[in-house]
Amino acid sequence: MEFIKVTEQHEPAIALVQLYRPKELNALSPQLMQELRDALQQLDRNDAVRAIIITGNEQAFAAGADIKQMADKSAIDMLLIDQFSTWDQIRKVKKPIIAAVSGFALGGGCELAMMCDMIIASETAKFGQPEIKIGVIPGAGGTQRLTKAVGKAKAMELVLTGRFIGAEEALSYGLVNKVVPVEMYLYEAIQLAKEIVQMSPIAVQLAKEAVNRSFETHLDEGLSFERKNFYLTFASEDQKEGMKAFMERRKADFKGK
Repeated sequence: MEFIKVTEQHEPAIALVQLYRPKELNALSPQLMQELRDALQQLDRNDAVRAIIITGNEQAFAAGADIKQMADKSAIDMLLIDQFSTWDQIRKVKKPIIAAVSGFALGGGCELAMMCDMIIASETAKFGQPEIKIGVIPGAGGTQRLTKAVGKAKAMELVLTGRFIGAEEALSYGLVNKVVPVEMYLYEAIQLAKEIVQMSPIAVQLAKEAVNRSFETHLDEGLSFERKNFYLTFASEDQKEGMKAFMERRKADFKGK
């Protein structure tokens, strides 16, 4: 892969995926996104991996889409390229994904971070949807995920002005999980992943699925979906091990079965 670096065993059961177009501030070209999709799908099939971290570098998580590659395209060109189908495939990854963000997370970079399940941000992180400034709007979920994360009024402000927000402001809006010094952002993402990989992979997958469903349906249907996933955990060996370990006052040894 040219624009993605993957460390499958960065820590036990944790894979690290780094966006790697440093000269372009990790601008999300179609090739980069296709490489990211392929890497994530491969990790999703790898039983040795239980959590995934996506990061960039200290200067930029991703500073947006690659504008040079789309500036002269027509509406039909964009329709036929169908670049967002790659994003839809990434959205279907079942394992938990943590975004470790430092520097710019703008436009598509902000959308990619929001598509992850959790975000750890460095103090230098800048988030925003500045597409309005170049005559377009977010196209990879920015108007939808940002609104669900921060509410209508603030999302409307950010989308219609293209204003950037810093890490602390993003934290106050509930956009990110935690803000740490720049030298700690990847470490903190790994620590969060370490907690998650101690849990039953089956339960983690079903829980992620249920939380995401809450954004896609009304309460009654969401509760029904949650209960079905709850019942499904009782078909796993991990459920038996987890409850037995609880009663025996010891740490559970989950096998993902």
